[in-house]
Amino acid sequence: MVEPFEHAVARHGATVLRVCRAVAGRTDGEDAWSETFLAALRAWPDLEPGTNVEAWLVTIAHRKAIDVLRARARRAVPVGDVPEGARPLVGRVEDGRDLDLWQAVAALPTKQRHCVALHHLGGLPYDEIAALVGGSAAAARRAGADGIAALRRIYGTTEGEHA
Repeated sequence: MVEPFEHAVARHGATVLRVCRAVAGRTDGEDAWSETFLAALRAWPDLEPGTNVEAWLVTIAHRKAIDVLRARARRAVPVGDVPEGARPLVGRVEDGRDLDLWQAVAALPTKQRHCVALHHLGGLPYDEIAALVGGSAAAARRAGADGIAALRRIYGTTEGEHA
């Protein structure tokens, strides 16, 4: 590959982070982001010229985010006292982001969440998404559409209102 790896990180890092956070959550998404670029750095010298670098990185990111989720599910989390209740994210804005949206995306069924993240945040076409999540391109398109419809219902928008 002719382009320095640092340029790929600078150009595609934000997209990869959005995909990782959408699939694995904020904290685990950042871990998945790091794992993505470590794996990509190892494979960088062997990358074929003409490869769609963004799609390649998003594919790695999706797989790493799933790996992080699986690892988290296997870990026990010790706590001293069970908290009464966490502070709700409703109406909170952090770093210019509506945390309600991240919470709503996280609440989507797994396949819908992955299809929404990979298509709308990662920019992958549905045939590539189908190869990643399983099933056909039509099924991936349907899962993504169902996920977006669920988000619109949560936010109270209709088809004519979105930009």
